[in-house]
Formats: sequence, C-alpha cells, structure tokens
Amino acid sequence: MNKHALAIGSSAVVLGAIAFAISNQGVSKPQPDPEPTFDWVTVVNNNDTMPGSGGRNFNSYNQPSVNLDGLVVMRARSRGGPPQGQPTHGIYTRDMSRAGNPIVRILDRSTQVPYPNNLTTTFVETPSFPRIDMESDTIATRGNHQPVWNYVIGTDPDTGEDIETRAGTTGIYSNPFGDLMTGASKLGAVPEFTFFEVPGESPGTLFEVFPGAPSITAGDTVVFKGNYTVGASSYTGVYYRTLDDAPAGGESPSVLIANSASTLIPGTSTVFGSTAPPSAAKGQIVFAGFDDEDTPSLGGVYLAPLEPTPELAAVVSIGGPVPDEPAGATFNGLGEGGAFDGRFVGFWGAWGSDTRRVRLHCQTEGNRDRIDFCNQQLVCKDTGETIGDPGSVCDDPSDPFHGERCYQDRDVPVNQGFFVHDSKTRKTWTVAKTGEQFNEFLFWNYSGKVPCTGGGHSEEGGEDDGEPARWRSSAFVAVAGRGATFKAAFKARAGEFAGGVYVDPVDGIYLGKWPVTGQSSIATVLDTTMDGQSLDPEAPEGSLITELGIELEGLRGDLLVINAKMAAPVEEGEEEEEEDDMAGIYLTNVK
Repeated sequence: MNKHALAIGSSAVVLGAIAFAISNQGVSKPQPDPEPTFDWVTVVNNNDTMPGSGGRNFNSYNQPSVNLDGLVVMRARSRGGPPQGQPTHGIYTRDMSRAGNPIVRILDRSTQVPYPNNLTTTFVETPSFPRIDMESDTIATRGNHQPVWNYVIGTDPDTGEDIETRAGTTGIYSNPFGDLMTGASKLGAVPEFTFFEVPGESPGTLFEVFPGAPSITAGDTVVFKGNYTVGASSYTGVYYRTLDDAPAGGESPSVLIANSASTLIPGTSTVFGSTAPPSAAKGQIVFAGFDDEDTPSLGGVYLAPLEPTPELAAVVSIGGPVPDEPAGATFNGLGEGGAFDGRFVGFWGAWGSDTRRVRLHCQTEGNRDRIDFCNQQLVCKDTGETIGDPGSVCDDPSDPFHGERCYQDRDVPVNQGFFVHDSKTRKTWTVAKTGEQFNEFLFWNYSGKVPCTGGGHSEEGGEDDGEPARWRSSAFVAVAGRGATFKAAFKARAGEFAGGVYVDPVDGIYLGKWPVTGQSSIATVLDTTMDGQSLDPEAPEGSLITELGIELEGLRGDLLVINAKMAAPVEEGEEEEEEDDMAGIYLTNVK
C-alpha cells in the first residue's frame, strides 16, 4: 500500500546571487543570499508496494522524469532471489499534482506486449529510463521481450508445409491514447508491418535495436535512435513517428532526421559517423552527431523541426568557441545527452589537452553476466567456456581490489563543463565548470551485451542495447526555461583524487538560475554528506545519502525530481545489510 501524498507548489526557493535588505532608512548594502532549503516529498520509496506484484516492495530506481503538471514516470524493481525468484521490474507513474494519488503500473514482466503480438509475449525488461512529454501525460519507453510475431516465410519444397519464423524482440512503447501501443519495433521485415521499416532503405530493412531512451512530444510523436544493417555495413540514425489512435499506432511510417548512411554533417562534405539518442519538446528535436564517436573532429549538437525533410541547425560544434574562456579555447568533446525544453538546450562539453586518468573498477551490483564479463569470469552456459572483457586488468597486485575486482583506466578531460544554449537568442551560457568547486561531471557505467549468455539475468529479449558491453560515460543536466530565463540542475563530483580514484568523493545535485543580476549563484540541492532523513523521514536513523541521480527530464518548470539511496554507517568489522537501506524517488518545488 502507498502511504505518501502531497500537493505540489507548497514550497518556494529563491535563487540568485544577491539579496537586498530593505530597512526604514532605505536600501542597505547587498548581502549574500542564504543557502536555499528544499522541501522534499516522497514519490515512492522502499516501503511502498509495487502495483500488481503480489505484495513485493520497491527496492531500486533509475532516474525519473516529470512533466509540467507533476506526473512522474520511473523505472523501478523489487529484490530478486530465493524465495521470490526473478525480481519484479517495470515502468510506473504517479501523479503528484494532488494528494493521495496512487502509484500506477504502466508495464512489468507480467504485461503483454501490445499489438503486433500473436504469441501472447510479455515484457522481459525495459533497459533504459522512461521519458514523458513535457506538456501531456504521454510516456515513452523501450521494451525488450521474446519474439512477438509468428509468420510464414515460405514453403518447404519437399513437404509442401509452411516454413514459419518468429520476430520482434525489442521496440518502443507509448500511451498517447491511454492504452500502451507500439511506436517502433523490430518487425520491419514482416510483410504486414512495412510501416516499421527503416525509412530511406530497401523494403524490408528492419531496425535491429533502439539504443538509449526514446523521447516523446506533441502528445503522440515518439522520437528515437535506431540501429540497422545493410549488407555487411552497420548504420545508426535518429527518427520520429507520429502515432494514430489505431493498432500499432496506425500505418504512418517513421521519418528520418539524420543517419550515418547518407546525412551530411552541416557545413561539411562528411557523413555522420554516429548519432546519439535525441530529446524532443514542442515539435522540435535535439541530438548529438559526430564523424567519429570516440575521437570526433567534426559534428556537434543539432536542432531540427519534426518535419518530413528537416533542416539541421547547429547548437554547438566541435571546434566552436567555449563561452567565458580565453580566445582559442574550442570544444573538442561534447556529450551525447542533451536536455531540451523547446527553447533551451543543456549540454556537456570539454576543451583543452589536459587529461586525468580515472580507474574504473568492475561493478558489484546489477546484471550478473556483465559483472562476470568485466571480471573476465563469465562462463558461457552453452559451451562452458570462460570469457571476459579483454580490456580489463585483473593481475595488478598494486591495485587495492586485486583479487576481488578487475579494472580499466580511462583518460578524461580536466577542462569540462555544462552549458545552456538559447535557441531563440543564439546565446550560450556557462552553467558550471571544473575548478575550485567541482572536479568532475562524468559518471561511468558498465553496460551493453556480453558475447554469450551465462548464468545471470540475460535471456532472449533481456537487458542490453544490442551493443557490446563496455564502460560508458554520461553527464547529467536538466534545463527548464520561462521566457528568457532558465534554471539548470546538474550532477557533479568533488573530492581528493589519488591513484586514479576519488578519495571520499562528494557527489551532489546542484541548481542555478540564469541570467541574473551580478554573478550567478549555484545552490547545493543534495549531496552525499547530507543526513538521509533530511530527504526521506523514513530513512534509517543516522543514515547518509549515498547515491543520487537526475536525468534530462528531471527538471520541468519549477518541479525537480531525483532518485536517491540512503544507508546507515557500517561499523568496522560489520557487513552492510541492504535491507536496512532506504531508496526512492523524491520531488521538490524550486520556484
């Protein structure tokens, strides 16, 4: 049973650099603003029961999204293992605009995949965070599953019997008209579903996978990244599809925005080599695209209208000037994920040649197969062969985790920051840079598909993007504008750095408003030095916030939503008991 309730709009936070004290004698000297305080309400936490789960409680959460009306959408899961078996996990919403609204299940592993589905197939996994339309209640999410469609592909010449096959193990799903429907699918080769084909390619060319998180705008238009193969060549692109109130969203096909097969990087004669998952709002799209994903020399972040033949406009480019830096400082790296509210575009960027070598140790929580592969200990179920990531180092006796976890080293830029571009005025604002206050904006995660199925969670339709398992970095920023002003929230790390790792790092979520009179002020919203009960009264006594998350659509209007975990201190010689921790999704008003 859900116990949490609220009505949003009850708290106010004033951001700015200067507050002027008014007295009977007139205006005094400017005084620094006090550190703002934030009143948090619980959207869901580990004490809440998952709808339709048979009594299981929530246990872990990905970064949530919120619309302007306070509808929160989230990916969450329960614990797994004996006696419960596989964990319950799925997509859920909660309307926070009125007190007492329930948590609503959108889909979980018991939910049948919507039409096309003649095999009564249910979902296996939703491998990315869900997103929500800024101005409607429509959500978009990826869904993986076993095949959904059985069909005849020919006749056996010897027996005369039909030859059948099965298809469709992944797709994009949305609910613009209430019930869940298929927005895009791996069914483009099925004769009945030509509208799922890759646009601009030969008939029957199918999308193989939809990496990242799809976006949704205008109440009925899904925007997504899709990968496909033609002959021996692999391609990627960014697309949109407008859905109708009909099975499978009607028969309107997807529309190409840009791809790595034929679309030229604006202002060049070079075709895109990669495209990133897009963001959409108010009938427009932003996405990042480069000539080379790993070492870009061309490309940038681009804005385009959702039209049949959209013209791409550069928001920021590789080689473009870095705001508020000396002349000659140019961007040589740009993030894949761009926040977008229809006018303002938030992005991560790097410049300069200075780098810092960061040591990334294999994770201890998550998909068992990926953990084992990272540690070069994955036993393939079918062959019994032991394999592992060839990039992992497991034989360094000087490493503090030698014998327990393998690692990989990565060089990251010293000079990096968050920026917001105003697409109306074409001015780019500096939000935050590394330096005295922040050391790092990049956070790393080991994700992707392992080369074989082992003994973990992997199965047909399981948790992967179809891309090989590897370390991936992400930077997290959200932006919300009102007229010519905007607020930006972002995640950052500070702390002493030694031996490739941070010593007692402090991770936090920070917020500021631009433009302001005088020097802008960045407020600490939450960080990992804070008391867990200051965020969630149901957190353990004496607990500290240990994990924080925010995504592209975590800030909408004056509403900020995050995910967090709180844990009680562990005494020397004791082991941490996960059941004593608290985690959840939390919302505040930052007006």
